Amino acid sequence: MSGSESVVDYEVDGGVATITLNRPDKGNAMTLGLVTQLVHALQRADADDAVGAVVLTGSGRNFCVGADLEQGFHSAGREPHPDHAAFIERFGHVGGVPRDAGGVVTLTMAEMLTPVVAAINGAAVGGGASMVLPADVRVVGASTRIGFVFARRGMLPESASSWFLPRLVGGSRATEWVITGRLVEAEELVASGLACRAVPDDLVLDTARAIARDIVASSSRVGVSLARQLLWSMWAAASPWEAHAIESQGVYDLPSRGDVAEGVRAFLERREPEFPLRVPRDYPDYGPKWPHGTVG
Repeated sequence: MSGSESVVDYEVDGGVATITLNRPDKGNAMTLGLVTQLVHALQRADADDAVGAVVLTGSGRNFCVGADLEQGFHSAGREPHPDHAAFIERFGHVGGVPRDAGGVVTLTMAEMLTPVVAAINGAAVGGGASMVLPADVRVVGASTRIGFVFARRGMLPESASSWFLPRLVGGSRATEWVITGRLVEAEELVASGLACRAVPDDLVLDTARAIARDIVASSSRVGVSLARQLLWSMWAAASPWEAHAIESQGVYDLPSRGDVAEGVRAFLERREPEFPLRVPRDYPDYGPKWPHGTVG
């Protein structure tokens, strides 16, 4: 699968960008080409002031069944795939080895200012399961199954899932899911907090888009971006004073910008707000830019 073939669809409607993994005949399995196009689509949405929310989904029956085992992300004694050199040239090394392709996706999503709503249809396993962890909202279908199956393939957790998963569902539950590699069903996904809701399979995408549209219509884009970055970045804070310092900056600064005045007026006038500020254009300098890392 060459990176030049289109395997990720991108469309914008009403301030919502929908990014669709589009290899339905292969269960949207991850190739280096798909990863590269997905990263480009996420960055494109995040750089667009007209986009206030992103919906990420998969075409066909499944969201993403993990890495395409026919291609492999690294050579493992085989002739490297033609896309391998280009991938390394673009995304570089970490710790002296090529970056994990799944981690390139999740860290790209984590650093976004634009919120992401994952519409998880069918199976999401391996890298497909890890991919949704940095999303802000996850909607699953009644038949959705998510599996962190790395140990069953002789691999370690990847896509930075060892950082994200315990923070989302707790260390004990995350460990059990990972070391058994079992498929977790929709009811448990909601009970664990990993998914916000489970809906009939044919309503997954519509529900995710409705959530995204509500964010765009009702919430300040600067406020949402600051919240997203604060809520993630403060996981690593040594003290709540780090949060207090940034929040104090915002409490002092934001009332002088247009969104706060508009939000108050809209509330008093019982109408939907029309917030003037846009992201990334108006994201304040004191806002977190997380995660920080070194590639090389």
